Amino acid sequence: MSRVAIIGGHGKIALLLAKVLTGRGDEVTSVIRNPAHVADVEATGASAVVADVEHLSATEIAEVVGGHEAIVWSAGAGGGNPDRTYAVDRDAAIRTMDAAQLTAVLRFVMVSYLGAGPDHGVPEDSTFFPYAEAKAAADEHLRSSALEWTILQPSRLTDSPATGTIALSEERGEISRADVAEVAAQVLRRKDTIGTTVPFIDGDTPIAQVLDAVTG
Repeated sequence: MSRVAIIGGHGKIALLLAKVLTGRGDEVTSVIRNPAHVADVEATGASAVVADVEHLSATEIAEVVGGHEAIVWSAGAGGGNPDRTYAVDRDAAIRTMDAAQLTAVLRFVMVSYLGAGPDHGVPEDSTFFPYAEAKAAADEHLRSSALEWTILQPSRLTDSPATGTIALSEERGEISRADVAEVAAQVLRRKDTIGTTVPFIDGDTPIAQVLDAVTG
């Protein structure tokens, strides 16, 4: 059994992941901003903690995540407001990484997106630009940290059921949120995925085999 903290615990991927993790016996704390979402989180078997990481310092976040063995960042501002996108997807994510180091929760899984990075290629006049910039900064901070990180890069998300199969790909496609949750769950149990970036789309290869290819 592991103790896992999920930041952004009411997101679709986070709710699916919490259910997978609690189903296999892990102890999950889902960190959420809105008290109205407590019941949804608890329905997955996770414990809900109301804490708005957008407005907490690294020290305050450390108090929330301390005592866990791993952190999954699955939060996001949801687009639409560039200032808030930077505040959540970049700044709060970075403070959470710093908090993890403060409290020695070294395992950190980041849910990013396929194509993220300094060379994301999104034009400045695109509404997606702030998100692309924010994720690039957060991912680079994670890579340069002392954390035992894994960065997941799923492509365009769908609500299709989980298949348990994916494909490594730098080319964009689709992937179900349920399969992203399955990938995150498997990564959390595999130390050999530490220090790896996993770009993936829907495919025909079992997740474990794809992770073998990434780590091999």
